[in-house]
Amino acid sequence: MYSISDLRSCSEFFLGVSREMSSDCIFCRIIAGELPSAKIYEDADTMAFMDIGPVSKGHVLVIPKTHCDPLMAAPADALQKTILTVQKIAMAQVKGLGAAAINVTQANGALAGQLVPHVHFHVIPRFENDGQTRNWIPGKYATPNEMNQVADRIRQAL
Repeated sequence: MYSISDLRSCSEFFLGVSREMSSDCIFCRIIAGELPSAKIYEDADTMAFMDIGPVSKGHVLVIPKTHCDPLMAAPADALQKTILTVQKIAMAQVKGLGAAAINVTQANGALAGQLVPHVHFHVIPRFENDGQTRNWIPGKYATPNEMNQVADRIRQAL
């Protein structure tokens, strides 16, 4: 089994994860000011801007300024700072837009629906009668034992 530090060490070589911006990453180019965005918030470590394909009006993307992908190889400090910005944006959506609820989503890999290979969080304001439904169809385990076996596999990998 690999530890998180092993994954981080290997990720720079195998996945191209680094603390530098990537010239072929659309989000890094937005950070650098090379591409336009409707910026909502920026600090030394994070940036938030409007999603151009919103689930609902006010859908914001929050990214670390550190180029990293996937989530599992991202530096802990970048993730901590990014989630604090997610919280800030969610509070602003409730206050500024009157959102009744907020969805926060994050995908890793094409199979999960990730389109841009740079860690990012979708902060999606939800409104009464917004026409959106749940993001997934709940499944179930065949038995409680099956659920416990899957849980054991995850625990053993920690």
